[in-house]
Amino acid sequence: MWAPQIQLLNHFAIHCPELFQMKLYVNPDIFNDILDQISDHPVFHNQSNNPQLPVAVQLTIFLDCTGHYGNAASNQDVCQWAGISIGSVMNCTNHVMTALLEQHDAFLPINSDDATHAHHYVQSKSCPEWQNGILAVDGSFFNLHQKPGHYRESFYSRKSQYSLNCQIFYLFI
Repeated sequence: MWAPQIQLLNHFAIHCPELFQMKLYVNPDIFNDILDQISDHPVFHNQSNNPQLPVAVQLTIFLDCTGHYGNAASNQDVCQWAGISIGSVMNCTNHVMTALLEQHDAFLPINSDDATHAHHYVQSKSCPEWQNGILAVDGSFFNLHQKPGHYRESFYSRKSQYSLNCQIFYLFI
């Protein structure tokens, strides 16, 4: 007998929010806020005879994919957990990513006063190549499934994991 586990999340959201957060890496209130922001996006609406999954389910699948790495992040694992096909996992992930990327400015607003202050700070503290930058974010680790074949030890982080470090640099224009 087989049953998808995704249906447990409604119960977790109400009665055990810590289990909800353990699976999706956001608490139920944040999940609902994100859902409200993206639900009206056109990517979730079509004129097909085959309706899409509800936006809440697509967001759940996306968060499950992005919150895991290694074997737990495989499309096969997610499709078994959610009870859908591998193609649907990919479609859900693409739909949510499209909606989130178009909401970038709403999620990460930068007002002009903050930008001006940051620009002056960077000019006074950094090398000339970075003087037009206003924002640098360092410290997001993306864990690797296994030890890389080349330059192995250079991927070993202070957190005792093999990972890539992401740095985002936004230029002030």
